[in-house]
Amino acid sequence: MENIINIVLYEPEIPQNTGNIARLCACIGAKLYLVGRLGFVLSDKYLKRAGLDYWDKLEIEHVDTLDELIENNTNANFYYFTTKTNKKYTSIQYSKGDFFVFGPETRGIPEDILNKNQDYCVTIPMRKTTRSLNLSNSVAIAAYEAVRQLNIQLD
Repeated sequence: MENIINIVLYEPEIPQNTGNIARLCACIGAKLYLVGRLGFVLSDKYLKRAGLDYWDKLEIEHVDTLDELIENNTNANFYYFTTKTNKKYTSIQYSKGDFFVFGPETRGIPEDILNKNQDYCVTIPMRKTTRSLNLSNSVAIAAYEAVRQLNIQLD
């Protein structure tokens, strides 16, 4: 199956979240990119356990920098998921091959990246009295919106 979307984890810190996201990517046919310095090693037992036996069904790539990933995919749209915008993720019409970028669990996407890409920053609505959703939940919400919009048949 061709990759419907690309999930980008910029400097992920928690192996269990990355394992859960890897499993999600395998289930929907999304490619997973891990960008920059990781807060764990790829052989981490928690990462492997969270991804279960889906690792052979997953296309995954580790890239040194976000700039490198963007340069290698100049015709693609990159959407940056953040709490620092008011544009809802559901207001975008996604296309096959889009890249969904998520920041590290404790800090989010750096301000300089968000500032350079303001028109492509989107948020998942939540109560103002809360700080953020769990990373793997956010990726699942965004990914399944793309599946819905693109009318992807996952059988």
